[in-house]
Amino acid sequence: MIDVTFYKDKEKRTLKPDLFSKTAEKLAVEFSADEKFNRRSQVRKFYDEVQRLNTLAKNESWDDILPYIHMLIAKAAYAQGRKLVTEDFVNFIKKSIEQIEARKDLEVFSNLFEAFMGFYRKHCKAN
Repeated sequence: MIDVTFYKDKEKRTLKPDLFSKTAEKLAVEFSADEKFNRRSQVRKFYDEVQRLNTLAKNESWDDILPYIHMLIAKAAYAQGRKLVTEDFVNFIKKSIEQIEARKDLEVFSNLFEAFMGFYRKHCKAN
């Protein structure tokens, strides 16, 4: 599993410089290797949900949004149980969400997921 740590300095909230490039592409390559389980349509559903929650977080109470962000872990586990995504994808979702403490963290995850989706489209050969 690729390291998905957002920050090189968490205290200062300094992002890793290659988070949206090298890290995102490494994740895409890893997840596209097993196209049978990490179907693009399933990955896209998670991406869309992260984007939706990120938009809601800008206008809603953070305390109201945070539980729904954490519910993505359960949704990923459910998708894995149905053999639609791999354990590595579930771990990506889980490790990313565990880092989310504030709106800015969700925005970072949203941007990482967006970069990942661009690379995933390139590397994933399945429909």
